[in-house]
Amino acid sequence: MDIRFLGFDSPIFHTLHNILDGDESESGNGKSATHPTRAYVRDARAMAATPADVVEYPNSYAFLIDMPGSRSGDIKVQVEEDNVLVISGERKRAEAKEGVKYVRMERRMGKFLRKFTLPENADTEKISAVCRDGVLMVTVEKLPPQTKKAKTIEVKIA
Repeated sequence: MDIRFLGFDSPIFHTLHNILDGDESESGNGKSATHPTRAYVRDARAMAATPADVVEYPNSYAFLIDMPGSRSGDIKVQVEEDNVLVISGERKRAEAKEGVKYVRMERRMGKFLRKFTLPENADTEKISAVCRDGVLMVTVEKLPPQTKKAKTIEVKIA
């Protein structure tokens, strides 16, 4: 909608109009610099809808996520960029049988995603994942603490 005919011809009103209407014609490539991409929005929703508990033990870190009804093929655990633990997958609804209709659908279905930045003492080579009783537990072992040796410096007399 063009608002100039209402007497609002100020640059501030044009900026406000572009923000509210999501005018993408100024960027040239069809994408607005002020609006997130669809992939970003999809990932943000998937992350917000996937609650997790993170527990630190003396020798490891444990990441606990509820995964009721998920099979091992539906869950993917990987490490990106050497220190980002990514847990993703998809919960699928069972095929509806003919003549059956849902009265209420409350269980969450669809993609899920969580990313965790691992601390420096996490050993990314020793990661295990077990799904038991509908709870996924990803365990990341800690690196042994590095003991610093005292360095002796020879004192020269000049």
